[in-house]
Amino acid sequence: MSAAEPNVDHSHWRELSEPRVGPLTEEEMNAVSRTLAKGAGRVVGGPPPNIFLTLGRNPRLFGAWLAFAAQLMPRGGLPRRDTELVILRVAWNTRTRYEWDHHVRFGREAGLSIGEIERVAAGPDADGWTERQAALLTATDELHAEGRLDEETWNALAAHLDEKLLIEFCFLVGHYEMLAMTIASLGIQPEKPLPPTS
Repeated sequence: MSAAEPNVDHSHWRELSEPRVGPLTEEEMNAVSRTLAKGAGRVVGGPPPNIFLTLGRNPRLFGAWLAFAAQLMPRGGLPRRDTELVILRVAWNTRTRYEWDHHVRFGREAGLSIGEIERVAAGPDADGWTERQAALLTATDELHAEGRLDEETWNALAAHLDEKLLIEFCFLVGHYEMLAMTIASLGIQPEKPLPPTS
């Protein structure tokens, strides 16, 4: 394991060994899916990731999804460190290695340390979180488990976020939960070899 990669338990992930819906090939792309996929690839700094090529099989939804997703990340109002912390916790909670691996990179670019990323797996009660980070992680866990925030969690989060950001936070968690379900159900595969799960 490289020093730039967080050390987490790879048996945690739940994924299919091959896709149920495969990514588009170059020959299968139409003008719309080719433009959107290549644009998305430029955003992530390489060839179009499998998630874009797979969702590109439904160009109407793909285009609308990209426009919506961009309002949360990278154009959201939450600081990028907060956004990436929340997304990584969603990926951990949903056991979605594809989402985790992509957002480890984005989290590092946003300034999260390897130690912070590793600590995401331990959750909001782990030592070392700021009060704000613990509130974000606790609320992420509660939305995952309960589908709503109780008064105590809401008030802890509202101590750090205004109304606009509270709305954005709920959308952010819900969006990446939806994406995790889609990745897992379609069997979207990683772009690079990953450590074995056993």
